[in-house]
Amino acid sequence: MRLAALACLALIAVRAGGAEPPIPRGALKQGSEFVGPEVRAMQKDEFANPGMLWVTRGERLWREPSGAAAKSCASCHFDAKDAMKGAATRYPRIDPGGAGLVNLAGRVNLCRVRHQQAEPLGHESENLLALTAYVTYQSRGLPMNVEIDSRIAPQFERGRARFYRRLGQMNLSCAQCHDRNWGRTLLHETVSQGHGTGWPGYRLEWQTFGSLQRRLRACYSGLRAEMPEYGARELLELELYLAWRANGLPIESPGVRR
Repeated sequence: MRLAALACLALIAVRAGGAEPPIPRGALKQGSEFVGPEVRAMQKDEFANPGMLWVTRGERLWREPSGAAAKSCASCHFDAKDAMKGAATRYPRIDPGGAGLVNLAGRVNLCRVRHQQAEPLGHESENLLALTAYVTYQSRGLPMNVEIDSRIAPQFERGRARFYRRLGQMNLSCAQCHDRNWGRTLLHETVSQGHGTGWPGYRLEWQTFGSLQRRLRACYSGLRAEMPEYGARELLELELYLAWRANGLPIESPGVRR
């Protein structure tokens, strides 16, 4: 059985509000700690990391005018190295403009629609991945810091419930791999804690770049479960739960994974 058939993502098993996740904060490990030394070296070397191609493309798109307003991201935010530093550590979060729970890619699209008068970019499109990668890259090395308050608690709790729910024909939950069996070997691969801090990232199995939602959907496929659409509430809530669980771990996107 492949690892994808056993793993959906790693989230927490207790309620928020100061509680500790099942894996103590001091024992949290990055996804890169569960891959081989060659893959870790590829991720660390910005000249060898294939994900940097998307970061570079995102830097160009950041400066390009778009939409009826003919504005670029830089028109409002100026230098991303300053304006976007730390932004990725706080997502997913509630949009103050009324769009509900959004991840970083969703925020990029909201900015396009509201401020550039442009069409939203498609899920997993090269340009959306590139812009998200570029913004996330400005927080590389900074610790995740997702806050759970009364506004976001319902989404958080639904994500927690889904994490423990057995899904698909495999009848497995996310927790069965990433909380209970991380560190064990399965078909020559080590089961990780499942943190999303390396995404968007490059997956060698795909031979391309992808979002965390693509990785989660791969888990659904492995579980032979009903597949949520990109941007679905279920996936956003799982992302939120996963992000909280990774609080304190530094962002390492663009990650490289097997």
